[in-house]
Amino acid sequence: KVVEEERELTVLLLVDTSGSRNFGSVLQLRRNILTEISAVLSFSAIQNNDKIGLILFSDRVEKFIPPKKGKKHILHIIRELIEFNPQSSKTDLNEALIFLTNAIKKRCTAFIISDFICPDFEEPLKIAGRKHDIVALQVYDQRDKEIPDMGLVKFTDSETGEEKWVDTSKAGIRKIYSESWNKRQMLLQNSFSRTGVDNTSVSTSEDYVKPLITLFKKR
Repeated sequence: KVVEEERELTVLLLVDTSGSRNFGSVLQLRRNILTEISAVLSFSAIQNNDKIGLILFSDRVEKFIPPKKGKKHILHIIRELIEFNPQSSKTDLNEALIFLTNAIKKRCTAFIISDFICPDFEEPLKIAGRKHDIVALQVYDQRDKEIPDMGLVKFTDSETGEEKWVDTSKAGIRKIYSESWNKRQMLLQNSFSRTGVDNTSVSTSEDYVKPLITLFKKR
C-alpha cells in the first residue's frame, strides 16, 4: 500500500478551447487532435492508476474538473472535451497557469495542449514550473506556417472575427507570413528552454503518436 501510494501521480490536462481550435486545412480540425491526445493521455493515466483532471481555457479558465480516478471520470472528461462550448473565443494562457499554480496544491504532471498563438506567458509558466512538472504539446496546422498562392483571399481571425483581404499571389506577402511563424516559434522555444518545459509539436495532417512517443522516450 505504501509503495503504491508513493508511485501514484496526478495528471492535469490544460486544453485550449479558443476559436483557433476550429481550424484545419488537411485531414482534421485542430480540436479533433486536441481531443484525441487528451483522451490518450487520460486512458494512459487510468492504466497507471493515476488521478486525472482537466482545465479548459480560452482567455480565462472556462471549466475545471478536479483530478480523480476511474473510467467513469475519464468518460466525463472526454465528454466535456467533445461537447463543451466556451464563453470566449480568445486565448490567454496566463490565467490558466495562474489557476494551476493556485488550485493544485500537490505536485502534478501538467500537459498544456494548445496552438500557443497567444500573448506572452513565460512568467506564470516559470512560477508554475517550480511547483509542477509541465509538458507543452503544440498542435499546429500547415497553414499556420505558410500560405500557398491562391490569389485574392478573405482571411477571418477565428478569435476576434476580424476580416482582411490578402493577395496571396504576392511572394513578399507569403514570405512575411512564413517569417512571422518562424519568429513566433523561436520565441516559444526560447520560453520553453528558459523555463525547463519539455515540449513537442504535432501537425493536424500527421499521426500524433510518433512525436508523443519520441517526447516520452526523451523524458
